[in-house]
Amino acid sequence: MALTNQTPEDQVQDIFNRIAPQYDQMNSVISLGTHRIWRQQVMNAMTLRPGDFALDLCCGTGDWTLSLAQAVGPAGQVVGLDFSDVMLQEASRKVRAAHLSDRITLRQGDAMHLPYPDNSFNVVTIGFGLRNVPDANQVLREMARVVKPGGQVVCLETSQPTNPVIHAGWQLYFGHVVPLMGRFAHHYQAYNYLQRSTHKFVTVTELATMFRTAGLQRVHYHQFNLGAAAVHLGTKPYR
Repeated sequence: MALTNQTPEDQVQDIFNRIAPQYDQMNSVISLGTHRIWRQQVMNAMTLRPGDFALDLCCGTGDWTLSLAQAVGPAGQVVGLDFSDVMLQEASRKVRAAHLSDRITLRQGDAMHLPYPDNSFNVVTIGFGLRNVPDANQVLREMARVVKPGGQVVCLETSQPTNPVIHAGWQLYFGHVVPLMGRFAHHYQAYNYLQRSTHKFVTVTELATMFRTAGLQRVHYHQFNLGAAAVHLGTKPYR
């Protein structure tokens, strides 16, 4: 399907709408199953507590949203926000299957213009979505705006290995193997876009600087799989 005569935002939305049914399976194949391990390690590093209110941006099919809901418990609430209605349909099925509809709200929306007042959430997360938004700095500013003072902003995202040998292998994998996987899933164009967005995204140190520029403090990060992915965490200061 051609993506001409569309805005960049429409193109990305169209891509994720089309790959939604195969998204989970392809994520497991592309990451060799390690994305679940990364997310669990991130959950262990977060300050999320029972009874907290969390927002999961670019929630996709809802895997991280479900993990957050289990962590906040029956007294907490989680909002999963995504711009793809098809992704949200997949997430809704998972929420119902997990019997967590009482503590999860799924909402279609724009991560660059969050429909929430300042200081609304204890934790705001984004997983593998920041590289696909039109303006990552704007999204980080919005995340910092809606999180409460003392609350945490967390980003789990693909990254670029710094070791030259490992980086060469990473480029081969994402530049050639991943698009071929997409071809087998009948979505070559979509997965070719995803590998390009991975290559163009900022380094871990650049993203840490972006966190600080958004007004977050105690910014730190941890890399996974020799730098193929990384989590960044920052805290909103008390004024």
